[in-house]
Amino acid sequence: MAIELDKDVRNEAIASLQRYFAENMDEPIGNIQAGALLAFFVEEIGPVIYNLAVQDAQQRMHARVAELDIECHEDSFGYWKKYGKRR
Repeated sequence: MAIELDKDVRNEAIASLQRYFAENMDEPIGNIQAGALLAFFVEEIGPVIYNLAVQDAQQRMHARVAELDIECHEDSFGYWKKYGKRR
């Protein structure tokens, strides 16, 4: 599954890359170069981050599902326990 960034998100990411280069590197990076670098990162590293996020979500869901039997359990045949002695 290819990772697609919305246009606004892509533009903000490009601007962030340009700012990073301007503040931390010897040379600034242009809009086209920043867009190409972003595309590389998204294609090359994006799936790793995506898969880790899915794995984290799965672990959290499994933990919640495992708690269902505790949270939603009702004891069987509870009438006599509830109402006590015979009438």
